[in-house]
Amino acid sequence: MLSLKVKGKSAPVLIKDEDDNPYVYTGAPFYGFDVHTSVFGISSLFMLLLVVASILYPNEANQILVGMRGWIIEDLDWLFMISANYFVLFCLFLIVMPTGKIRLGGKNAVPEYSTFSWLCMLFASGIGIGLMFWGVAEPVAYYTDWYGTPLGVEAHTPEAARLALVSATYHWGIHGWAVFAMIGLALAYFCYNKGLPFTVRSTLYPILGERCWGGWGSLIDVISSIATVFGLATSLGLGAQQVASGLHHLFGLDNSIATQLAVIAVITVVAMFSIYRGMHGGVRLLSNVNILLALALLAVVFILGPSQILASDVVMTIVGYLQYVVPLSDWIGREDSSWMQGWTVFYWAWWMSWSPFVGLFIAKISKGRTVREFLAATLVIPTLLIGVWMAVMGGTAIDQINNDVGSLSGGLGDVSLALYQMYEGLSFSEILSAVSIVLLVIFFVTSADSGSIVMDSITAGGNVNTPTKQKLFWASIIGLIAGALLYGGGKDALSALQAATVSAGLPFMIILLLMSWGLYRELASDSSRS
Repeated sequence: MLSLKVKGKSAPVLIKDEDDNPYVYTGAPFYGFDVHTSVFGISSLFMLLLVVASILYPNEANQILVGMRGWIIEDLDWLFMISANYFVLFCLFLIVMPTGKIRLGGKNAVPEYSTFSWLCMLFASGIGIGLMFWGVAEPVAYYTDWYGTPLGVEAHTPEAARLALVSATYHWGIHGWAVFAMIGLALAYFCYNKGLPFTVRSTLYPILGERCWGGWGSLIDVISSIATVFGLATSLGLGAQQVASGLHHLFGLDNSIATQLAVIAVITVVAMFSIYRGMHGGVRLLSNVNILLALALLAVVFILGPSQILASDVVMTIVGYLQYVVPLSDWIGREDSSWMQGWTVFYWAWWMSWSPFVGLFIAKISKGRTVREFLAATLVIPTLLIGVWMAVMGGTAIDQINNDVGSLSGGLGDVSLALYQMYEGLSFSEILSAVSIVLLVIFFVTSADSGSIVMDSITAGGNVNTPTKQKLFWASIIGLIAGALLYGGGKDALSALQAATVSAGLPFMIILLLMSWGLYRELASDSSRS
């Protein structure tokens, strides 16, 4: 049984705020910021140095990041594949075991948010910009052999079309959400049920014990903050590219790095306003609007597109997912190893680097849910929605390619334009493009908003009642990092963003594996006593 030890104010120790929430204390406020001095200082310094290096030495910074990515995906692909499969099995195991009946926050805890708002916030934080960016481009890439095909299938064949939709769903489905679910569950359980600070280090208390509040815990939080910023920066960079492409497509604005940086700057300011409004008036409201708008967009594309074919594609994608999930998860003797490394391993690294942010956020909104409810909803609901999204968006694009309709029939060029090029083959294409830009902007804002809240919690030792200016600080830093990576990557900006994500995902994967062991041990102990 874990117990919280609250001592005197000699750093580092645990203290409690005015609402009786514990956090790791390390001394007096830092220039008006109530932070964990070492975690905040090291994380901020590293990120600022990255911004400066990317601006002053863009080519060198890009080469280092791309070199690290090459080494990781070629030499450690097996480790990422094994880990992703393990997290899926781990979550399914917890669902069916007696541990599933444990309620986050205790037996009498009740959910703070309605199920609809909870699912909307969960989905918006966990997917957001990435699904808009890749929802058309990824299935088209797989179908046309833009960079290899899944399982080595022959391009432009019916089987290639099926595997394109299935593989895209696979990359955005249960495997990724199992990573989010595992860390989210660990954070919610150790913080709500064990009374530990709301920060990543708390999830390793069963392994480290009181050392969590010292140097080892600080190292874990520093790694978590860096992984979070890289994951966020990648998504925000992709969003900026796609918004700029949409503005070029609709209004002829130059889709340059300068335009993309301007988009990041504007959205960062909007996100800061949302932070000022708070969780209920900002993130919750925007997430609800976002999901409703996304579902409306999906329905319109289904109606305007080849509806009968798309209905068949939806069923085919869900059934095909179950059929191909094992072959796609196998890393041994793959004929499509280049495709697996370039796509699947990148995605698993992205999900893992993104997981501290999403995990902390969904833990914050999930008090009162049972372990079984939390895991089942987190794994199943998003995967079903993603399967429908890929089938409708990607299926429409593939149908256009087969019938030589629109720009995509000539192949995939600028991936940030793929969504708008698919709209060209539909009625009301300009309206659809404008709605998509609005949707992207809202996803952009909610990601930056919730990401700033999470970064603030990690670097404040789990303190959830920090000054608003701290959250505003992290919103600006996240925007700076995304802009710096775009600038440093130049014409290869997408490659630079992906390289940063893969590099950050590796060390955090080790933390996730250790975290799962401690989580199971404590859940099993609690379950045996109830």
